Amino acid sequence: MAAPRSARFVALLCAGVVVTMTGAAFAAVPLYQLFCQVTGFGGTTMRADKASDVVLDRTVKVRFDTNVRNLPMTFKAEQVTQTVRIGETGLAYFDVTNTSDQPIAARASYNVVPEQTGQYFQKLQCFCFDDQTIAPGQTIQFPVQYFVDPLIARNAETDGVDEITLSYTFYPSSEDAPASGAG
Repeated sequence: MAAPRSARFVALLCAGVVVTMTGAAFAAVPLYQLFCQVTGFGGTTMRADKASDVVLDRTVKVRFDTNVRNLPMTFKAEQVTQTVRIGETGLAYFDVTNTSDQPIAARASYNVVPEQTGQYFQKLQCFCFDDQTIAPGQTIQFPVQYFVDPLIARNAETDGVDEITLSYTFYPSSEDAPASGAG
């Protein structure tokens, strides 16, 4: 006996909802990451195409924080802090060493604190969100070129902010990446 037309419609509708929800679940992380990069939400810094044309007398101390998730590597900033004028281009270097006897495939993500400064922390050059393959025992130096957008001085929420922390975390770039323990 054939199912009534309305029952088939409901079954197809339910199957369509399941497929759509499954697709949305897989797309959620990259879409959220894109949203954060575009808006600066959650302390995500922005990417700039060119350096600022305006440099203010006001300075800000930039702290560099480094973290490793489940990788046999060391990761550190060459300088713990830098003091830059708002709008001035800064350059920081980070050293990553693979302490294992296997190649590591890793990727770094970042954010800034306080969160409301994320939209003003502009990166000109960065190693983040790109897969990095580090040979056994190899040390690689990664540069980050940045500036704090002078528009930060016009925002009441960032008035008085004189310190920003740029935090990076390296994590395995895929499930296939060799990782034998925390760094």
